[in-house]
Amino acid sequence: MQFISTRGQVPPTPIDIALVAGLAPDGGLYVPERIPQVDLEAPSASLAATAARTLAPYFEASALRDRLDGLCAEAFSFDAPLRPLAGDGDHVLELFHGPTAAFKDYAARFLARALEGLREAEATPTTIVVATSGDTGAAVAAAFHRRPGFRVAILYPDGKVSPRQAHGLGCWGDNVAAWRVDGSFDDCQRLAKQTLSDAALRARVPLGSANSISLGRLLPQAAYYAHAAAHFHAAHRQPLNVVVPTGNLGNASAAFLARAMGAPIGEIRLACNANDTLPRYFAGADYTAQPTRATLANAMDVGAPSNFERLRHWHADDAALRAAFVAVSVDDATIRDTIRGAPERHGIVPCPHTATALTALHALREGGDARPWAVVATAHPAKFESIVEPLVGHAVEPPPALAECLARPATARPLANDYGALVAALGG
Repeated sequence: MQFISTRGQVPPTPIDIALVAGLAPDGGLYVPERIPQVDLEAPSASLAATAARTLAPYFEASALRDRLDGLCAEAFSFDAPLRPLAGDGDHVLELFHGPTAAFKDYAARFLARALEGLREAEATPTTIVVATSGDTGAAVAAAFHRRPGFRVAILYPDGKVSPRQAHGLGCWGDNVAAWRVDGSFDDCQRLAKQTLSDAALRARVPLGSANSISLGRLLPQAAYYAHAAAHFHAAHRQPLNVVVPTGNLGNASAAFLARAMGAPIGEIRLACNANDTLPRYFAGADYTAQPTRATLANAMDVGAPSNFERLRHWHADDAALRAAFVAVSVDDATIRDTIRGAPERHGIVPCPHTATALTALHALREGGDARPWAVVATAHPAKFESIVEPLVGHAVEPPPALAECLARPATARPLANDYGALVAALGG
């Protein structure tokens, strides 16, 4: 299988080249030239086995093909449990059981292992440039930390991530550097994309990407949707509908890909915060990127979601895309109310992002929707203790891996919102 750009200006590309490049040379995002059909209804015994089955068609011509099972066993070594919620017969898909307590751990670990497997032993070290709105950077840092042949440069918006998220970005050291950018996440994303499109810089400094623009992030994330849906379908003989909290649309695009491949997934509903670029579009407005607004659900503070290009590529036109999704916007006041009421109503303490999905679920139930739904829990609430704990009235203990990160010293360097400053920081 070959991979093409969403902008159509590059020839079909083998997966190994696309993985290393991150962004296509024309500035587009790589997508498979066709979406393969796979038997994803029969549940596998483990998430790693589902991942290997889901990824196998894409890696048929890869140098990693014979190592795929082992890569998946390493990357998907912790579960993504689908648990019932109290009261309403609904479910929550918990994706926060990895080393940095966020869903991005799964794909970041797979990507790190894949890029290591593709790397020539004597090659110049590759710098992974990653823009983050809070969680991506920590997952990438953990995945590449002390991995020979790689450096990581994390760009995050100064003052616009939670204190624990900021700590998780700056606590690694060694081959990982965190930069506090004087701007928004969209500024960080723009700078990261600019480096990847700069041929002269890449000739001097080998670069790679670990944002959701990378195939190495998109493809593995389809696995946990396929796994949860297969087990749910086997138990209930119904497709599983999902509410996905989304900002940059990578996680939602992975859910779409899993369904298109054959996973028994029903509707995919998008839950956004006050950054309403997607809700406005899916309600009928022209697609127009919006200035980023700071919210409680900061990892979704995105005004120009990159993966919109992928969803648009996979649909015939805007009408077809709008018919495929519903997106809702949830303001901070409602996020607070949902977090406050979730322990009694659902038996869980959600992070602010998961709370947007719970709010969307409440609207579905109040509107008479009786289908089975799962909300996607993208991060552990302990990463947002300053928001969550006052609302639920008790401490939320961090899981052991997160506690270990918080116990280490952390530092991040300031960076002007300027491409020249970034090039200098990267040594270019």
